[in-house]
Amino acid sequence: MIKFEHTVFALPFALLGALAGAQGVPPLRTDLWILAAMVGARTAAMTFNRLVDADLDAENPRTASRALPAGRVSRAGALLLLGAAIVLFEVAAGALGRLTWILSPVALVVILGYSLCKRFTSFSHLVLGLSLAGAPLGAWIAVTGRIEAPALWLSGGVLAWTAGFDILYALQDVDFDRSQGLFSIPARLGTRRALLLSQLLHLAALACWAEFNLGVNAHLMGWLGWLAVAGMLVREQWLVRGGDLSRIDQAFFTLNSLVGLVFFTGHALEWWLSHFFLATT
Repeated sequence: MIKFEHTVFALPFALLGALAGAQGVPPLRTDLWILAAMVGARTAAMTFNRLVDADLDAENPRTASRALPAGRVSRAGALLLLGAAIVLFEVAAGALGRLTWILSPVALVVILGYSLCKRFTSFSHLVLGLSLAGAPLGAWIAVTGRIEAPALWLSGGVLAWTAGFDILYALQDVDFDRSQGLFSIPARLGTRRALLLSQLLHLAALACWAEFNLGVNAHLMGWLGWLAVAGMLVREQWLVRGGDLSRIDQAFFTLNSLVGLVFFTGHALEWWLSHFFLATT
């Protein structure tokens, strides 16, 4: 029911938030609790989404084969998983510090509330972006105990990037959304304007990540990672130009799964190289 491999969208940004906030590798205990919080949050969000959308998924030919509408997972089993995931997230948030514990109910409202948004607002894509943006911000808070400007720029970039690619993904369901009275940017604005808004959001993401790089005094590897990400987002937009959805899987899954990994790798290499040269001089 939940594809754990899709965690690569948000997890690298959580790790980057922890790395940048700690200005190095955080303690193993902190890393493990961050990972537990990520697993709990994402499992809760995806399970709730599948539960809320089970009837809609059964009506949509693209999603009718999903586990709940197809009967491969029971509703009772999904509810049990949802409860366990929320408990895991709250325990991890408490273990990571006072501020993460205080903010954890807000995070739950956002990540669970997203699933209801498309029933009343076209801005559901931004709420999804806000859900993923909580990963790097929460990790930064976990290692510093504070909310600081670089964390906000990093998270703002995740918000804009996620909303941008979710708009592209929603192009597949324009006719179904309109027939069911559901809200999305493509259903409301049409393909051409939805594509333009997606492009603007991805430009905003790159601007936010540039500000993050400046805020953490990134050097060569951090900026090379940024350039590589910029190239991938340009490629993503090129693949769906004019509303061509024949390569949407390559644009949505393949390229987006690499964005966080590449950006994190650039910063991780920069940190490792700086410490390697310090250790050898």
